[in-house]
Amino acid sequence: QVQLVESGGGFVLAGGSLRLSCTVSGGTFASYDMGWFRQTPGKEREFVAAITWSSTNKYYEDSVKGRFTISRDNAMNTVYLQMNILKPEDTAVYYCAANRRRIGVFESWEYDYWGQGTQVTVSS
Repeated sequence: QVQLVESGGGFVLAGGSLRLSCTVSGGTFASYDMGWFRQTPGKEREFVAAITWSSTNKYYEDSVKGRFTISRDNAMNTVYLQMNILKPEDTAVYYCAANRRRIGVFESWEYDYWGQGTQVTVSS
């Protein structure tokens, strides 16, 4: 059974930074494309960033480009999301997801496994 566990969320003032981590167990992490999504109450889960299995390609939602960086350590079965210059509109529950089939990275339905989410709150 594949399990994803996120950590690193919390409360931060606008302009600050947080680093999210997601560790995967029970599967073949090195073969998965990995993504980060976020969700606020009453809204659909939205794509934030993704990284391919080999780290060759990285993708970002437009509003986070230049502020967020996704990376992975296949030896540690962990994917990271470094979030800098945080804004109040970044406030959300952030979810890590694993894409076993590797059919695409931008849509939530393309992912096979999900973490439980970690809350990020950015205050002005």
